[in-house]
Amino acid sequence: MQDSKRYIKADKRSGKEETSYEINQRHLIIRLNEELDHHNAIQIREKADRLIDRNHIKHIVFDFSGAGFMDSAGIGVIMGRYKKVVFVGGKIAVAGVNSTVDRIFRLSGLYKIIEKYDSVETALNYLK
Repeated sequence: MQDSKRYIKADKRSGKEETSYEINQRHLIIRLNEELDHHNAIQIREKADRLIDRNHIKHIVFDFSGAGFMDSAGIGVIMGRYKKVVFVGGKIAVAGVNSTVDRIFRLSGLYKIIEKYDSVETALNYLK
């Protein structure tokens, strides 16, 4: 059994890499390279849920370093994944959050249940 797997989807229209998913032991890293909004929330939610269920994921890190915006649908994606992992003793962390997304996290109260880190590596160290 492999310790780490990597799943990548590419946007064929622009050639730009879309959201990618990496599994390291029971940690899922979701690297957002696009806005987390109503246009892609369903797709991200469904892919994350499949990976969480199939790989018995305990902790999730959302990497926002490639995302400049998040709307209420994005908040829903994060809250839903939080509800899935909290029951197995898991946590969610975010990394690479810019000032716009940070403001949304603060106003929504997400920082009450989710920790923010400068990098994915720092977040993974916290979650271990």
